[in-house]
Amino acid sequence: MKRVEFVASGLAFAALAVALAPSAAQTVRDFIRIAPDDVRFKSPLGIGPEQAVLFGDPSKPGLYVIRVRFPPGAHSNPHFHSRDRHATVIKGVWWNGVGEELDFNKAVPMKAGSYVLHPANGVHWDGAGDEEVVVQIIGEGPVETTPVGPTDVPRGYWPKPK
Repeated sequence: MKRVEFVASGLAFAALAVALAPSAAQTVRDFIRIAPDDVRFKSPLGIGPEQAVLFGDPSKPGLYVIRVRFPPGAHSNPHFHSRDRHATVIKGVWWNGVGEELDFNKAVPMKAGSYVLHPANGVHWDGAGDEEVVVQIIGEGPVETTPVGPTDVPRGYWPKPK
């Protein structure tokens, strides 16, 4: 009889513990794991820099993480973003410039492992030299990108930075 009471009280305690404990779905967030070979880059125009969204959505409120891949020689023209963006160079040398004038000789090389802050409304331009570049960008959405400066600047590929 004592064994039945012990088992019954044990079952009652277990049932109470399960009822009071939060479920695993409530306490454990979903993990996201993306191997480098599984990152799917897309180009809005089919040429030039490509983007992959790893987390969130830059067009919606909240945190987002993207990667941008520049083919050798590809660059952006002067532009700014409506919110801060934090960039880390993952691969290659990323050439950066500031201001409305696209002057390749003023580009600053940032090698893999470098960090760059693009402050909100800070006009800049960037791209790849002789090798492919991959940059990871973290920001808060929604973010808008606005081109600035003359519309007759070279598009697409730049001469080798010095």
